[in-house]
Amino acid sequence: MNDDFAAIRDRVGTDFEAFDDAEAAVRRIADLYETAVHALRAAFGRRQPAEPVVPTYPYLAFAVSRAPLAEETRPPFDVVLEPGFYGTTLTHPELFRDYWREQIGILLHHYRQPVLVGRSRRPIPLPYVMEEAVTAITEDDLRLLQRHYALPDLHATDDSIANCALIPHPDEARPLSLFTAERTDYSLARLHHYTGTAPRHVQRFILLTNYQRYVDAFRDYGRAQVDLGGEYDRFVEPGDQIHRRGDAARPPLSGSLPQMPAYHLCRPDGDGITLVNIGVGPANAKTITDHLAVLRPHCWLMVGHCAGLRRTQRLGDYVLAHGYVRDDHVLDDDLPPWVPVPPIAEVQVALQDVTARVTGLHDSELKTRLRTGTVMTTDNRNWELRLKALFTQINMSRSIAVDMESATIAANGFRFRVPYGTLLCVSDKPLHGELKLRGMANAFYRERVAQHLTVGIETMRLLRTQGVDRLHSRKLRGFDEPPFR
Repeated sequence: MNDDFAAIRDRVGTDFEAFDDAEAAVRRIADLYETAVHALRAAFGRRQPAEPVVPTYPYLAFAVSRAPLAEETRPPFDVVLEPGFYGTTLTHPELFRDYWREQIGILLHHYRQPVLVGRSRRPIPLPYVMEEAVTAITEDDLRLLQRHYALPDLHATDDSIANCALIPHPDEARPLSLFTAERTDYSLARLHHYTGTAPRHVQRFILLTNYQRYVDAFRDYGRAQVDLGGEYDRFVEPGDQIHRRGDAARPPLSGSLPQMPAYHLCRPDGDGITLVNIGVGPANAKTITDHLAVLRPHCWLMVGHCAGLRRTQRLGDYVLAHGYVRDDHVLDDDLPPWVPVPPIAEVQVALQDVTARVTGLHDSELKTRLRTGTVMTTDNRNWELRLKALFTQINMSRSIAVDMESATIAANGFRFRVPYGTLLCVSDKPLHGELKLRGMANAFYRERVAQHLTVGIETMRLLRTQGVDRLHSRKLRGFDEPPFR
C-alpha cells in the first residue's frame, strides 16, 4: 500500500490484508465480523468478564494516489472522484454479502488495484448483536454493561455522509459508503421493531402504501404467486410467518400489528417485492425510509390515495407525480426545501407504460385517466380546513393532487440515492364537493385497489428486467460522492 496513506490506515484499523478478488475480500470481512460477534456473545454469557470486551467492526478500505478519469460507459456508482484513502466499517455479512461483492468487484475491475480488509477501531455495541438478551436488564445490569461492553454511541451514528455535510480532510479517511456500520445496525434494529419482520426478508423493490386494502390484495397475490412455483419462493408476513409452496393457508397475524407492517414476496436473489403499510402522515414516511435505505434497495414507489384538485379529474383517476410541493416539513433539516427533487425518468416511463398496459388505455384516452403533474404533500390531515391559506399555494404550484406521504418518500429517495416514484389514485375531490362518503369509497376500493396494486407490482418487474444499473440514475449523485451506491 502507498505510504502516503499509512498514517490514515493505522488510525482507522489494524491487521489489514490486500485482496484483488471480491469473493475473497468478502469472506475475510465475514470472518472478522463473525469472530468479533462470537467473542462478544461468549463474554456476555460469562456476565462479568475480567476486563472490558471490545470486539470491533470489520473495515474495508480502498486507496488511490491518482484517480483516473471515469469512463462514460460506467455505472454512476463505484467511481473514485478524487485521490485519497476511502473506507467504511461493515456489519451483518449475511445481509450484505452480495452487495459488497458487487461493489468491490466493480472497484477492482476498473481501478486494477486491491482493496484492504482489516479490523476497525470502532467497537461493536452489545445490543446490536444481543438485542433479545438485553431487553430485560435492570439498572444495575446496565451499569455492569457500560463498564464492560460498548453500547450504542449516537455521536458516531448520523447521516452526515448522506446529507453531504461531511467535508473531506486530507488527513482523514473519506467515506466509501453512505452508511457506517453503527448507522446500519441502528436502522436494522428499528426496521424489525416497526415492520414486525426481520430485515433479512426485505426485498430490493419496495412498495409503500397508506391503506390496509392494498395489504389485503398483496397478501392474496403473494401467496398465490408462491403457490404457482415461479420466480418467488416464499411470502413473509409480520411475526416472520413464512408461506412456502404447498403450505396450508393460515390467517393473518392475530392481535395488534406493528406500527408499519411489512409483507415480503421473496425471490432467492433478493430482487422480489416488499410492501409496507406506512399508515398516514409524513413522519411515518420519513421514519421507514430512513431505515430501509441502509439495505440499498433498487427502487421504492408510493402507491396510495390522494385528493384530486382539478375539476376534470374523476374518482379512480391516476396521478403520476413529476414534481412535489414539500409542505410536509419533516425533512427540512436534512434536505432543505430549496433542494429540487427531480423525477427519475426510468421510473416515470415504466409507470406510464405499465399503467397503459394494465388499464388497456392508450394515447388521448390514457391522458384522461392518468394525469402527470405536481403533488402537494402536507403534514396537516385536515388541510381542507385551511383552504383559504392554501388556495394560492395550490394554484401557484399547479398542483393536481394533495397527499401526506409522497413528497417525503421522494425526497428521502433523493437524499439516500434510492430511485423513487409516485403513482396515486384519486379517492376524493374536496375542493369540488366530491367527498369520500362511505358507500362511494367502498365501491371505489373494490374497483381500483387491485388494478393500482398490479400497476405497482408490474412496474417493479419491468424495472428489474430492464437492469438495475440504469435505474440508479446519475441525477441522484453529487460531485463529491462515496463510491458505493
